[in-house]
Amino acid sequence: MANVVVVGSQWGDEGKGKIVDWLSEQADVVVRFQGGHNAGHTLVVGNNTYKLSLLPSGLVRGAKLSVIGNGVVLDPQALIDEIGRISAQGVEVNPERLRVAENVALILPLHRELDAIRENATTGTRIGTTKRGIGPAYEDKVGRRAIRLMDLAYPATLDAKIERLLAHHNALRRGLSLDEIDGAELRDGLLALAPQVLPYMDRVWSLLDDERRRGAKILFEGAQGALLDVDHGTYPFVTSSNTVAAQAATGSGLGPGAIDYVLGITKAYTTRVGEGPFPSELFDEVGRKLGERGHEFGTVTGRARRCGWFDAVLVRQTVRTSGIHGIALTKLDVLDGFDTIKVCTRYRLDGQELDYLPAGQDAQARVEPIYETLKGWSESSAGARSWVDLPGEAVKYVRRIEELIGCPVALLSTSPEREDTILVQNPFEP
Repeated sequence: MANVVVVGSQWGDEGKGKIVDWLSEQADVVVRFQGGHNAGHTLVVGNNTYKLSLLPSGLVRGAKLSVIGNGVVLDPQALIDEIGRISAQGVEVNPERLRVAENVALILPLHRELDAIRENATTGTRIGTTKRGIGPAYEDKVGRRAIRLMDLAYPATLDAKIERLLAHHNALRRGLSLDEIDGAELRDGLLALAPQVLPYMDRVWSLLDDERRRGAKILFEGAQGALLDVDHGTYPFVTSSNTVAAQAATGSGLGPGAIDYVLGITKAYTTRVGEGPFPSELFDEVGRKLGERGHEFGTVTGRARRCGWFDAVLVRQTVRTSGIHGIALTKLDVLDGFDTIKVCTRYRLDGQELDYLPAGQDAQARVEPIYETLKGWSESSAGARSWVDLPGEAVKYVRRIEELIGCPVALLSTSPEREDTILVQNPFEP
C-alpha cells in the first residue's frame, strides 16, 4: 500500500484541507508531522464546515486513526479547546481515534507571550507570525530545555525541567523588563491540564511502524507551505519548522522509506499571508479581484492574504526540494472571466535572468517577475468534475503550468466541495 505525504508547494493556504479530506477517506491513518496550531485547515463536509488548526483532518472522516507526531509543537490548552469545538459539532474524539507523540514539545503561555512581544516590537524584522508561541517553542526544543508531553506524566521530575527552562526565559525576560515566570505557578498549570491530554499519549514511532507493517495506508498531512520552510523558504520570513516533505519521516518517527508519493497542493494563482518577498504580488484591481473571488482570508488569523499571478519559478523549485511526484491544482475557478492571465516564468535581477529564487534576503526582495501572458476564458470552470467540463483555454492553462513546473497535475480542484475534483492519478495508487 502507498503512503502519501501532502505538502503545500507555495506559502500555505493552497487548499490542503479539502484535498487531505478527500484523500483521508481512502487512508487508514492521518498524521500531522510539523507546525502547531498556527496553520488552519477548513473542511467542508456536506452541510458542515470544520476549522482545524492542530487536529489531523482525518478526525472528521469516521473510523480513522489520527496522529500528532513528534515534529509538532503542542499547546495543550489549544488541543483541549479544539477537541471541545469539533466535539460540539458532533465529531467523536477519544484516545482510540487520536494519539499524540509522547516526545512532542509543548507550547507554554510564556512562549505565546514572548512571540507577541517580538512581533509587536517597533524595531527589528517583523516576520508576520500568528503570535501563538510556535517559534519560541521550537527554540526551546532545539535548545534542549523544552517541556515535553511525557514530562507531565512524571510530576516528581517536572520541577527540575521547569528550573532549566526558566533559567533561560527569566534571564531573557529581565532583559525585556518583564516580570519573571513563577515556576510553581507554571507547574500547577501544566499538571491541571495533564489529566485531559495524557490519555492521548503514545509511542507514535512504534504505533506508525506497526500500522505500516500491517499494510495500512498512511496519509501525512503537512501544514503551511514549502516556501515557509526554515531551510528552503524565504528566510527569515518563514515558519520555525521544516515544511518540506522529508519532514514527514523525521516528524513522525518513520524512516524515509515509508514515503511512497508526495502530493504538492498548488493554488492556480499565488497568495501569501504576513511579511516577506512576493515577486508576483499584484497591487491593482486584478489583485483585489483575486482576493475577493478566492475569499482570501486566513483561517487562523483572519488576515487578508496578499494575491498575485501564478509563480512557476517558485513551484518548480519546491517540486525539487520536496520531491513532489504530482500536484493538486486548486482554485482554478477563481480565474474564470479574466481576458488574459499571466504566469511568472523567470526573474530578472541586476540585469540577469534567473530560473530560481536566490537564497539571499536582499536578492529575494529585488527580483522582478518576467511574465508569460496566456489567453483567459469566459466560461465557468466551477464545479467541473471531468476534463470535458472545463473550458478549452482552462485546459491549456493547466497544461502550460505542468510544462513550466516540470510536474504533472494529479488532481484538479474546481470548488471548495470535495466532490468537485478531477482525478488524474490517485496518489494512493501510484
